[in-house]
Amino acid sequence: MSAYLRDPEEIYRRSFDTIRAETDLGGLPDDLVGVALRLVHACGMTDILADLRFTQDAAAVGRAALRQGAPILADSRMTVAGIMAESLPATNSVVCEAGNPGLIPFAEGLATTRSAAAVELWRPRLEGAIVAIGTAPTALFHLLDLVRAGGPKPALVLGFPVGFVGAAESKQALADFTPHLPHITLLGRRGGSAMAAAAVNALALGL
Repeated sequence: MSAYLRDPEEIYRRSFDTIRAETDLGGLPDDLVGVALRLVHACGMTDILADLRFTQDAAAVGRAALRQGAPILADSRMTVAGIMAESLPATNSVVCEAGNPGLIPFAEGLATTRSAAAVELWRPRLEGAIVAIGTAPTALFHLLDLVRAGGPKPALVLGFPVGFVGAAESKQALADFTPHLPHITLLGRRGGSAMAAAAVNALALGL
């Protein structure tokens, strides 16, 4: 048999020991360190923290919202798959409209992407929700337009869309957004559903 570490607890311990040894956590608020560690763990890149942007209240707001039963609105089924539902503190609902059979004609009617159109379907649940975007820049852009226009405001936006068209721009727009909108995001092209789910899980576990 090949020689490799098989003990899951030891793998977990060594992973986070390595992350702590190779990352500079000094500039982070204490209550965001657990989230940051799990973002690094989700992508395997210890240098991402230089591009992490957040509001000072982000972690506290997210944890409180989850404890109070806030729904989690996700842009993709991949993000949903990464969320540990058993760890959610208030049996929070996890909502994703990606499989909605009416989404394609609805998006065509709005002349936008399905991901952006799905944000419109979040409206009844959006006020005070946790938004986890790990795939689609257009979903993040549409969300910001909706809030800017006076629409319902989520408690926290976890903005991790990934890619080469619109990802960096949408996350910069989130970081620069006014009025105040609690958020955690990663500037640039990097991101992904695993990171969005990791942020949700860290908040749910109170890390």
